[in-house]
Amino acid sequence: MRNPPRKEAPAIGLVIPCYNEEDVLPVLLERLDALVRDWASPVWILFVDDGSHDRTPELLDAACERHSHMACLRLSRNFGHQIAVSAGLKHSRGDVVAVLDADLQDPPEFIPAMLAKWREGYDVVYAVRENRKENPILRAAYALFYRILKRIANVKIPLDAGDFSLMDRRVVDHINAMPEHNRFIRGLRGWVGFRQVGVPYSREARQAGAPKYNLRRLLNLAMNGVISFSSIPLQVASWMGALSSLLGFVVLVWVLVNGLVSGRTPPGWASLAVIVLVFGGIQLIVLGIIGEYISRIFDEVKSRPHYIVERSAGWADATAEECRHP
Repeated sequence: MRNPPRKEAPAIGLVIPCYNEEDVLPVLLERLDALVRDWASPVWILFVDDGSHDRTPELLDAACERHSHMACLRLSRNFGHQIAVSAGLKHSRGDVVAVLDADLQDPPEFIPAMLAKWREGYDVVYAVRENRKENPILRAAYALFYRILKRIANVKIPLDAGDFSLMDRRVVDHINAMPEHNRFIRGLRGWVGFRQVGVPYSREARQAGAPKYNLRRLLNLAMNGVISFSSIPLQVASWMGALSSLLGFVVLVWVLVNGLVSGRTPPGWASLAVIVLVFGGIQLIVLGIIGEYISRIFDEVKSRPHYIVERSAGWADATAEECRHP
């Protein structure tokens, strides 16, 4: 069955999570204004203030007062980037919805190119990062993570593709219906399927302000991606346990044979101590891997709301302060 023809002028929703972005917001708003003026389509821009403690809320409130197509949700605290994106998708409007960061590393001027791919029949158009203007060590770490995740994930997660994307409304609705608490949006986007295509773009440096993803946040995001979409770490833990048992059995046989042949216990208590420490370390690693999965199970069974909306501005409907999963 063929998909129905796409609209030439669909209603477009933009979801933009923000956290302490007072330095870059004036530039972002100026570029959004210039972009929207050239569009014939209705546009609904939704900012999600993820518990900022600078002037970000004031700037967003002022923008919503000036422009009827802009709205803002202010979350009661900093819930994290992926939850802020999820909140934006939940409250978004439009036949298509684009997700982009506020730091202008995801250029809003690239959205028309993504929209053209949507008109060709693709349900998800994700931006593939090229020529990243970042620390070389950080770029290498990103590249390694994406390639490891691609090999071990049980769904197709494209290389070098972040959250910057444009999605058909039915894809957004399916993502909104997913109940998990530890969310990895680009993984959920890949899991839903439908027709997807990547479009390369040059990722610029942050326009102003400081990056909000520190090493701890990046590692947590990577861990969520691996654990949410792969059971390989558990299998690795099992193989490590099996290998340790095999090595221990080999050592036991060697001790018994040497004792029967020479009549004495093999020397080398230092080596024995090393073996005990190595096997003890392997056991702790295995327990740590299992613990990561159990901690996420614990988060899910508590069934807390993903986020709490403190207040809203503009057209955003935030009548319920809590947004639980469907």
